[in-house]
Amino acid sequence: MNTRPKKPFGIVALMILSPIVLFLASCKTASDAEVKSVIEVNILETKWVVKEYRQWPNPKLVLVPAVTYQIKNNSQEPLRFININAIFKEKNAVGNLGDSFYNAIRKDPVPPGGSSPVLSQKSNYGVEGINLESFKLTVGWKTYYVKLFAQWKGSRPVLLGEWPVSRTIDFKEPEPVHMGKEKKKPESKK
Repeated sequence: MNTRPKKPFGIVALMILSPIVLFLASCKTASDAEVKSVIEVNILETKWVVKEYRQWPNPKLVLVPAVTYQIKNNSQEPLRFININAIFKEKNAVGNLGDSFYNAIRKDPVPPGGSSPVLSQKSNYGVEGINLESFKLTVGWKTYYVKLFAQWKGSRPVLLGEWPVSRTIDFKEPEPVHMGKEKKKPESKK
């Protein structure tokens, strides 16, 4: 005859499994529709910026497309931990010109209805020329577009939109240094 008291196996199992079930329920990833409804992108500016410039000994100018934007929070809760991937490419091209991954929102959340600080991303690859004039004539300088993808709450990358990159160039070549001119010697006072 068994004289051991029966253990409440069901209660013990419930005590162990309930926190696990609650944790898994709270780890639900965001759907594409949720990401699009919560995150709104306001493009402030697109342009071309300098990546590399040298005048001598072999002149070289490399410009890359860039985008400046803000993220608006359309939800009722603070928005944090957002990754943004910017892809720069021609309109219907298969390959891209370059990309940029950015941990956009981290420690300072965006309040409900608020906007993030100004965020900027630039391509890691660009178009090469010798100077500004030659750059404008370069065949590789075509109309490019930037696509912004967001990841939030474990979602897959979700396309937020596509915008044309303007042909504005945010770079001024320095004035050439003229050689051969002698500096006037200051006259000595007598």
